[in-house]
Amino acid sequence: MRIKVINPNTTLSMTDKIYQSARLIASPGTEIVAVSPQMGPVSIETFHDEVFAAAGVIDEVRKGEAEGFDGYVIACFGDPGLAAAREVAKGPVVGIAEAAMHMATLIGHTFSIISLIDRMEPMMAHLVQAYGMEHKCRSIRMTALEVLQLEEEGSDARQIVVRECRKAIEEDRADSVLLGCAGMSDLMAHVTAEIGAPAIDGVSAAVKLVESAVSLGLGTSKRHGYAYPTRKTYTGVFSGYSIP
Repeated sequence: MRIKVINPNTTLSMTDKIYQSARLIASPGTEIVAVSPQMGPVSIETFHDEVFAAAGVIDEVRKGEAEGFDGYVIACFGDPGLAAAREVAKGPVVGIAEAAMHMATLIGHTFSIISLIDRMEPMMAHLVQAYGMEHKCRSIRMTALEVLQLEEEGSDARQIVVRECRKAIEEDRADSVLLGCAGMSDLMAHVTAEIGAPAIDGVSAAVKLVESAVSLGLGTSKRHGYAYPTRKTYTGVFSGYSIP
């Protein structure tokens, strides 16, 4: 099977990191292609960023449908454009935040999310509520790190993430921690070893969920909520998104 992993930001070093994590966890015979949109923000840290990132995600899913991909992963913990991508795609589309939360509920009673700058906390809380996980989420801990700091050589980002993850387990009594940014995808094994509890990387979880759905012959239902987009004309800079 072929899975397209979409990093909704345009920072290619992060896309490569995401690819390595996805490739490491994918089954033999699964082809992983990781991409960034040709347009959009270099990092996604606000609701404003998400709006423009979502357009790039939809563009990549549309291309993927023409290229014959079996499923898609949206590799940003905000899951930008997820619902719209499911309208476009025939196969399964999984966002890494939703995947990580569901995976956490299979291995423990509760989880905590470890994310980045403080202003992203409402974004995380919104997702927890949207996915019906309020009763499972012990805490959302912010590290004050910016997304691109995760890409800096020699930064103390890794130590800061581990510190907050340990607090989530010891102080908040969470059973597992969710690494709340695709840029943390390479930290899963390290954090797990450091805190003595599961650290869940949403990229890895999403890849395995897409593989499972495709193996079961399951695609996105087109009956009601995720039916294909209706015919509609878009104007101006969005004219290329018109549905004939």
